[in-house]
Amino acid sequence: MIYPLSPQRAARWAWIATFLLAALLGALTLTPSVPSVGPATNDKVQHFIGFALLAAPLGVAYPRRILAVIFAAVLFGAMIELVQPFVGREREGADLIADTLGAVFGGTLARVWALRRARVR
Repeated sequence: MIYPLSPQRAARWAWIATFLLAALLGALTLTPSVPSVGPATNDKVQHFIGFALLAAPLGVAYPRRILAVIFAAVLFGAMIELVQPFVGREREGADLIADTLGAVFGGTLARVWALRRARVR
């Protein structure tokens, strides 16, 4: 039988997951770009998915504070875009738009899931 986590433990794991995802996103977006190998992928899809994943853990842990979660994820994306020219990458407004859409999608989906799950209990 799987025992549900207490809200405090769930929140702690959400913060850990968010920190690890932010570190991974930072590493991937702030290292000099190298030529891609393999099939071409759309950079904006990668941004969307990355920021949807970034907003999801805290969106589940704090569904009633979803606007703050989304705002923090978008702010993180904006800071990355501001720093990128200093590490040999280009600043792109379209990346920030993809980050924003991903954070809204991931955060909203996590919120809906968390609130529905709370109703079932």
